[in-house]
Amino acid sequence: MAARPIVVGGQRAWAHDGGFGGAAGLFHTFDALDVGGGLAPRKVHVRLPPAARDPALRFRVVVMHDGDTSFWPGGNFKQTWGVAEALARGGDDVDPVIVVAVHPHDRNAEYTHVDWSFGRRPWGQAPAYARYLAAHLVPFLDAHYPTIPTAGARAVVGSSHGGLISFYAATRHPDVFGFAGAMSPSFFSGIEPPPYGPGESPLRAAPIVDEVWAVLTSSSRPRVWIDWGLRRDGGDHNAVVEHLATKRGREMARLLADAAGYDWHDLRPGEHPRRDATLWTLSDIRGGHDEASWGARLPLVLRAFAGR
Repeated sequence: MAARPIVVGGQRAWAHDGGFGGAAGLFHTFDALDVGGGLAPRKVHVRLPPAARDPALRFRVVVMHDGDTSFWPGGNFKQTWGVAEALARGGDDVDPVIVVAVHPHDRNAEYTHVDWSFGRRPWGQAPAYARYLAAHLVPFLDAHYPTIPTAGARAVVGSSHGGLISFYAATRHPDVFGFAGAMSPSFFSGIEPPPYGPGESPLRAAPIVDEVWAVLTSSSRPRVWIDWGLRRDGGDHNAVVEHLATKRGREMARLLADAAGYDWHDLRPGEHPRRDATLWTLSDIRGGHDEASWGARLPLVLRAFAGR
């Protein structure tokens, strides 16, 4: 279907299908969504599942970072997760979900909670971005789309710095997000030697954990997915960044399970996530630090969040 202009909640958008003969669902693309929060308007894609044609149904919501690579090629490397294809691979074992793909303004700034550029760049703006998601974007979605307006029915998902901000947003706003999908997360930001921080230190003492320890040990804590890839060829993204994501992802999983009491399911190859777990991890033997790897693992993340 050709894109047609629409207005949703006073905001201008384009309605269009995502391809695959309409099987990808209906998209509303906002070129400059302005929902307040002190941040500049930004591009946002709202993907409604085909089942949304039934006005009686309501759906879980997955908020994704790096909206410029979620559905179509983009970003610095012109790659994509292929989320529409991943949703199709989830099959009938996953409830239909609304996917909201949010474009970044400056991902290094918005998706990180510490200044790991040593004052050279305005990084560490995660608090403002997380508030924007929780206090402004989500209320807009609940007001104008067929959402299930509870924390347990909302996930926030991303990779690398997007995985970091997913964990950050869910643990700072557990009343809004009940599930964090942290894929190849950069938990190492601020706690590894330069350029990632002043020097190596344990996660338990780092702000990403220490500031919310009471949340992580409470009944209101979010469920958490953490994964990483084991490929180390193909440049620094795999040899360095994904190595650190693996190291700190494993450390975070042990911390959440052993010290915070999470029910941990470490998935073996071919396994599906246990529905009764509260923490899932996955080591992807073929996975690298790239959109294709994250898209390939996304169906398992969706099973953990919205499996039947």
